[in-house]
This record gives sequence, structure tokens and C-alpha cells, in this order.
Amino acid sequence: MVVGLLVLVPWFAFAVPAPEDALVGLWGSEQVLGPQVRGELTLIRREGTWRARIAGFDVPVRVEGQKVDFLLPGGQGALRGSLSEDGRRVTGHWLQPRVNMSGMKFATPVSLSALQPGVWRGAVAPLEDRFSLYLVVRKRQDGAVEAFVRNPERNFGNRLVFRVGLQEGVVRLTPVSGNVRLEGTYDAESGRLSLLVPALDRVFDFTRRERDQAVGLYARTPAPGPYVYQAPIAEDDGWKTASLGEVGMKVEPVRQLVQRILDQEPGPESAPAIQGLLVARHGKLVVEEYFQGFDKERPHDLRSMAKSYASVLIGIALERGAPFTVDTPVVSLFPEYEGKLQNLDARKRALTVAHLMSMSTGLACDDDDPASPGNEDRLDDSVPDWYRHTLDLPMVGAPGKKGVYCSANINLLGGVLRNTTRTWIPEFFHQHLAVPLQLRDYHVDLMPDGEQYLGGGIYMRPRDALKLGQLYLSKGTWNGRRVVGARWVERSTANQSTMSDGRTYGYAWWRHELRVGDRVYSQYEGSGNGGQLVMVVPELDLVVMFTAANYNHVAIWRKFREELLPRYILAAVEPD
Repeated sequence: MVVGLLVLVPWFAFAVPAPEDALVGLWGSEQVLGPQVRGELTLIRREGTWRARIAGFDVPVRVEGQKVDFLLPGGQGALRGSLSEDGRRVTGHWLQPRVNMSGMKFATPVSLSALQPGVWRGAVAPLEDRFSLYLVVRKRQDGAVEAFVRNPERNFGNRLVFRVGLQEGVVRLTPVSGNVRLEGTYDAESGRLSLLVPALDRVFDFTRRERDQAVGLYARTPAPGPYVYQAPIAEDDGWKTASLGEVGMKVEPVRQLVQRILDQEPGPESAPAIQGLLVARHGKLVVEEYFQGFDKERPHDLRSMAKSYASVLIGIALERGAPFTVDTPVVSLFPEYEGKLQNLDARKRALTVAHLMSMSTGLACDDDDPASPGNEDRLDDSVPDWYRHTLDLPMVGAPGKKGVYCSANINLLGGVLRNTTRTWIPEFFHQHLAVPLQLRDYHVDLMPDGEQYLGGGIYMRPRDALKLGQLYLSKGTWNGRRVVGARWVERSTANQSTMSDGRTYGYAWWRHELRVGDRVYSQYEGSGNGGQLVMVVPELDLVVMFTAANYNHVAIWRKFREELLPRYILAAVEPD
């Protein structure tokens, strides 16, 4: 009698390998898409004629009084600067071409020092247009090959799962859901996979990667062990540093939060894509951690968190004697549009600067409604004048009655600032905010007409962005230097309007209440799409910042405030 064991083996175990099996694994492509012009800039004055040399260009410079500027052929870059009275420095901004990451142009501060009479030299460091793609291809149990994409800069491809097909060297990634399709080629001999990304109209060449060669895909590279807390390192940016214990905070809750971030594995599903975590208490930086290829020197897109800078700039302008108040009608501050505005009625004439800052204008402008005529997505190159476009919007309500989230409202404050101070906004920002706050390596985005967009989008080092919260927590001072008045800080963070969801809003600051156990803390914050949050808890003398890439997934990044902040950060604060 023969007794045997019957083993059932899935049919696909004997199947001939499919062509796309050759693609299984981890692939990566990191590209710097521009700008090409960067590096050493030299200005030379000889016999009354000025020339500029940078990146192989040698072009004439226009000088009018103390103003110094030039434009490179094809709009590949420009300088807008001024010569100091003593002739020793040329300071200003470098204007770079449009970047692929956001579709905006940017201005970056630049400073040139005199090397000898008639020669000035400095470095131009525009915003790097970096775009990284990681493709994870894996085989399912049923034999099908699928893939997902991760992009730490823009969150491109998030929540998309693709079916992978390979036939005669042609690769097709067809989405299981959605309408994003990727196609390209695979060269088995060279091991190169190339895919066209339609959103950028660019081909990305991928190479195979190991775990330690995909720095933007994982929280940390190489794979970290258990997290061990270390206090931040002091540098020359104005931050004093300390350990958690020195400011009355426990290490363990913070350790648990960072470990939770480190343990996050990449996958097709949405997950908290946290890229930076910073904490300051009692005016000292006590936590500084970065993830997904970011570090302290890499500027991060602040998105709408940068709206809060508009409020600060208005406060500074008022305190410096600009000829308006928060109660000044906005239309009166744009004399260039007199007799030209559409939909001008009594309600629009009553719209004030305060209404702009509290987003309670009554204009037909709602960023949460794609059909709204004032929706931020309608502001593009087809609109030559963004200020007039906003003022031309019809009124749908009386000013001051209801808060409606509208980026164009905050941006219109830029026109108020420009017209009342007679200053280019990047210059005003640099002189009155960036210099006193010791900001460096930042980039402000520009509208098509070259003026700064105040609706959001500044790229800045997280250490510098955190200073905005500390400035307000310190009642308008940074390291003892008065930047904006304490009364303005109080007014800006007070309840000025109520949104449809019940949340309250100040002057470009959100207001919340947080519960920890039986305690309730008041909190205000600058908040940007994706999880760019600067959160201030005055009662605990605490400022916390998250940077992240959960763009257009508010349900994920609002948990930073609602769950992570109280559960880990506030819980770490020792009772006084």
C-alpha cells in the first residue's frame, strides 16, 4: 500500500514568467530640472560702462541712480538690485525662470561685495527645481505585476496603483483607478527604464535601487535603528538650542513620535508624509528632525502657511506710517483702477483691509469651490493683473458677515502694501522681515507681472519658518529686537471671522482649541496645504512646526494638529 501526500500548487507557479517580471523591484530617478544659471556673479564697471558675468553669460547692465539691473537672453535670469551709498555692496534679488515644481517664478536675495574699485562679486543660488520619482514594482500572488509611484516634492502619483505591462520593450503603466497613465521603454541590456511624465512633459530615466539608494522614498537612509533623541545644534541663525529636559519636556513622548515617523513604510496608500519636525520652547529650539531626503538647509514649500507673512507685513507697514488703516476701503487704495472696476457696488466700496485679512470680503471667491470665479486655480498667466482680477469679482455677500477661504483675498494685500509703501514687495519683505528675523536661503514666488504673490508658496528653511511662530509668541520680537508691535500680534491672532465649518480666523492666522486630558489649550497657527504647520500654544510657551507632502489630503495632515500635537508634543510638556 502506497500512501502519498497530495500537494496543491497554484497554477501560476508553473507559468512561464511574464515579460513584465523583469521590472519587479525598486527603481529611482532624481532630476534637477533647473535653473541652469547659478553660481558666481561678477559686476564690472569700466569707463562708465557696466557688464555682468555669470554662468558663461556676459551682458550689459543698466544703471539708473543707485538701481542696478540686467536681464539674460531668453529670460534665463535677471538681477534687480541697488548699489549702496558707500559703493561697497550691491544687494537685491535674483529672478529665476518658472520652475516645474509649482509653475511659478521666484526671487532670491543676492548680495555682492566689492573686490576692488569697479568690481563686485557674489553668489547666485536660485531655488533648485528638484523632482524625484521612485517606482516600486511588485508581483502579486495571482501573478499580476503592479506598481506605485512616490514623489517627495509634490506627492505626484499618491494613492495610484498601476498595472504593469511590458511588450517588445514598451512599458505601460495603466492605473487601476484614476486617469494618470505612464508609458515608456525598457532596455534589458542596459537595465534602463524610461517613462514619460505627461504632467512635466519630460522623460525620466530610472535605474535599479537598493534600500540605501532611495533617500527620498524612506524616512531615513540607511534604515535606522531605534531612535535616540539628540538636542539640535546651534548655528548662526539666531536660534538658541537646548535639550528637552532643559525646557521642561519629557523625551519619551517625542521619541515615540519620531519613531512612528521612522517606522512608516512606503506604499500606494495615503500616509503621513512628514518631512520635518521642529519644536521650540521658552525661545529655544529643542527638536529638529528631517525625513524623506530633506535636511535643515533644504528650503521647503510653505504653501499657504506663507499667508501669515502677509499679515505681518501689513502690521509693519502700518507701524512705519503707511497711509492707511485696517478700516480703509480697499478700492480707495487702488487709484489706478478708478472708473475701470467691474461689479462695483456699495458692498464692494465698503470692503476694508481688515476684511481681506480675515477672509470675510463677500467676494465671489472660494478656494474650496472649483467653480468659484475667484478660485486660486484661476490665477495663471492668462490673467495679466491678479489684483484687478480679484477686485473685479462680483459680490455674493456683505463684507464682514462670513469667512470664506480665498487666497486671492490675502494676495490683494500685496497691492495694498505696494501702493501705500511704494516699494517692491520682495524688497519690503527682505528689509523689514527677513533681515531682522535672520532668514537666509529663502525664495519668494512671483506673479506674472513680477510682483510677489502673498497668497502662499514661499520656499524657506524650516528653522527659519519656525521663527514666525516664535516672533508672535514673543509678542513681536525676535532675540530682543522689535519686528512688529505687540498690539498687532494680539489683534492678528484674535477672532476676526468664522468659517462655514465653525473654525475661527484672525488676520491670516487660524485659531483652535486643543484638549489634552482634562486641559484645553488655545492655539493659533499658520497652515499650508500638505501639512505645512507653524503652531503656537501660548500657555505652554511652545512653537511646533511640521513640514510634509500630503498635498490635497487635508484629512491626513489635519491629524498633525488634532492627534500628533496633543498626543506626543503637548503630552511631553512637564507641569510647571
